[in-house]
Amino acid sequence: MKPAEISWPVSFLFKCFVSNLKFVFFVKGDDPLRSFRLRNPRTGIAQGDIEVFSEFDSGGSMWTGAGPRERRLTVAFDHPYRVPPAVQITASLMDMHQDTAHRSELVAENISETGFDVVFRTWSDSRVARVRAAWLAIGDLPFEDDWDVE
Repeated sequence: MKPAEISWPVSFLFKCFVSNLKFVFFVKGDDPLRSFRLRNPRTGIAQGDIEVFSEFDSGGSMWTGAGPRERRLTVAFDHPYRVPPAVQITASLMDMHQDTAHRSELVAENISETGFDVVFRTWSDSRVARVRAAWLAIGDLPFEDDWDVE
């Protein structure tokens, strides 16, 4: 299978493995299976899965309150990026009360070279017991030959 350029379909699945110390992604969407290589050794990929909050046992406002509510958690990267990376975030666990509507927003904010904020919001009468978020950051890493002329 030859590496190819990607045109991102509306929906896709991807798998990644290491081949000759290079990441190879296989993308399956509306088109036949294709692959591409990240040939740049400066590309960094970081990922994690963190608990944003758990409030059902403590009676916190996410579980007992109403109206607009927000929880924010800062994630620090193990190594800084050269510039702010692209960050993708998704809910890996969302435990909500069955008797109320499930209204929520999960986003990454304040993305910088050293980290970002995971932000969960809900509103109205939604009752949220706990939330966990999975994240993936991809971006350029600093290189010893980087320098800036003033």
